[in-house]
Amino acid sequence: MTAEYKVHGDIAVITLNNPPVNGLGLATRQGIADGLTKANDDPAVKAIVITGAGKAFSGGADIKEFGSPKALQEPNLLSVILAVENSSKPVIAAVHSVCMGGGLELALGCHYRIAAPGCSVALPEVKLGLIPGAGGTQRLPRALGVEPALNMIVSGEPVKSEMLAMLPGQKLFDKMASSAESLAEEALAYARSVADARPLPLVRNLPCKHPLGDAYFQFARNMVKGMSKNFPAPAKCVDAVEAATKQKFDVGMATERDIFLNLMLTPESKALRHIFVAERAASKIPDVPADTPQRAINSVAVIGAGTMGGGISMNFLNAGIPVKMLEMKQDALDRGIATIRKNYESQVKKGKLKQDKYEQRMSLLSTTLSYDDLKDADMVIEAVFEEIGVKEAVFKELDRVMKPGAILASNTSTLDVNKIASFTKRPQDVVGMHFFSPANVMKLLEVVRGEKTAKDVLSTVMAVAKKIRKTAVVSGVCDGFIGNRMIEQYGRQGGFLLDEGCTPEQVDKAIEKFGFAMGPFRMGDLAGNDIGWAIRKRRVVEQADMKYSKTADLLCEKGRFGQKTGAGWYDYVAGKRDAVPNADVVTMIEEHRKSLGITPRKISDEEIVQRLVYSLVNEAARILEEGIASKASDIDMVYLMGYGFPIYRGGPMNYADQVGLFNVVQAMKRFAKNPLDDAKFWEPAPLLAKLVAEGKTFN
Repeated sequence: MTAEYKVHGDIAVITLNNPPVNGLGLATRQGIADGLTKANDDPAVKAIVITGAGKAFSGGADIKEFGSPKALQEPNLLSVILAVENSSKPVIAAVHSVCMGGGLELALGCHYRIAAPGCSVALPEVKLGLIPGAGGTQRLPRALGVEPALNMIVSGEPVKSEMLAMLPGQKLFDKMASSAESLAEEALAYARSVADARPLPLVRNLPCKHPLGDAYFQFARNMVKGMSKNFPAPAKCVDAVEAATKQKFDVGMATERDIFLNLMLTPESKALRHIFVAERAASKIPDVPADTPQRAINSVAVIGAGTMGGGISMNFLNAGIPVKMLEMKQDALDRGIATIRKNYESQVKKGKLKQDKYEQRMSLLSTTLSYDDLKDADMVIEAVFEEIGVKEAVFKELDRVMKPGAILASNTSTLDVNKIASFTKRPQDVVGMHFFSPANVMKLLEVVRGEKTAKDVLSTVMAVAKKIRKTAVVSGVCDGFIGNRMIEQYGRQGGFLLDEGCTPEQVDKAIEKFGFAMGPFRMGDLAGNDIGWAIRKRRVVEQADMKYSKTADLLCEKGRFGQKTGAGWYDYVAGKRDAVPNADVVTMIEEHRKSLGITPRKISDEEIVQRLVYSLVNEAARILEEGIASKASDIDMVYLMGYGFPIYRGGPMNYADQVGLFNVVQAMKRFAKNPLDDAKFWEPAPLLAKLVAEGKTFN
């Protein structure tokens, strides 16, 4: 049962029981409706309490029904709330822990509300590109006041129940329980105290006005416009709340519903809903059951105190996990600790971290110059130079000193994890943990599964990722894994575009206008152009037929490695990240073009975007086909969390689905005819061709 019905003397209690957050799926909604009918038909029942089992009142819509026809099937949430309002006996919502989305809308439909302290209250629909769709924009302003309600609806952020109860004039909570533990008992007592009250109060009947009217809503629109570029929902939240102040309740409800249904069809909302589901799906590995045993990770060792090692260490310190950091020389350790301190002190200065928390985190950090001191760590992560010989030396030492059952992880971004595992006598304990720079900021963690990586190791690493607040995506072993393998094709297209007539600035501006955080050339300057140079040198040996533009090599031969040298595709002033176009770089590109006998042509922003994005899509289709990624949505998460793909487009695979895979393939066929491009690459990956032939999508 997803909604249990029990009678306690003269009070009926309907308990939502649909773990983990009592989502309002069809069975739960039916259970509430049935419970209301039973209670109203029972002469012994004087009042009705609705509450939630476990750790939530209700988190709103049931994710299992997300976007499906079942979500709208009768009784839908609007019908359930109407049944609550029309109950002839008082209905009291006893809210605790989590009361969000449809859960809050259900509570607002009740005649009375009692709340436990510490309950997180929110209408987070805006984060899915929507507005509340079951009366939230009409009832919350009436219960809470227009301004605090609009702030909650536009931000989607949770607010604690005790904070809301302190707002002057609020009618959201009629009573605060003294504790979460006593809520059930206090709710029954409160229900008895209002059992005979008539007429029954309805939030819909409360007045809803703002003293400044039009001026306030215009101000709100201006504020929202500046903060929500590319996202239509926040501005529509303002429209819906304004309707609550200007229209009769039923008309306002119709306005809300109309806005909600229109937003459901927008690509932005589809993208955000896709991300919501994809992020949760990423933690699920097809052949690793959810109940797979996990190894205890109570301490971590990190090899290397450089930028990556320090950033990785901070993730664990932030989560309260002790870290022992190893380096070969004391001065390298000192520099690493100084950088970590500087990062934390910057957070303290900005008010993002309290001094005692900073001191507590630093107290968890210890250092050593000897591998023997790492022997008791439950997990070790190496973050040393990206060269297989260096990795071999490290892993042979780790194999010697680490205790049985310790997880040995490599932060490699491209190297063969199977080969790294072969340097040990325990390949089942070896896994890739590819953090993205800066490691203490970026959310993505590529978990690279070797041929012999044990299932409990994978399960443990995914749980650890959650603990250190990373979005973990599992990748198989191949050169570059998911993200870097794809970005290589993206970078190749950037080079071809230079050969054919573009400048770095034109390419970057086009893709940034599309929504990327930065274009391929600014990204190269940030990462270090010498890194790509090293990969290309390796590629020439491994794949002699791989076609590249030589412009990036020419740039590196001039020592222009990017921001770290103050000069790359752009110039940089010390202390600033502004990319300043350089005339000599443009001349270098033009001269190289002439040496190849190429006459430059005018290239549209549309072509730039399509070639860059569809190169990601085609390579991703190959990655899927090879089983390197288990699902298309995992690839979207890699690009959204690690490579600056625009959130409102939902990742490269979701974007391709939105454009239409047939249209993507037609564009690829055009690019294949370009003699300066790579015709072989633009042959649609077999999976992509198959999906087009069957009229299917990636997701």
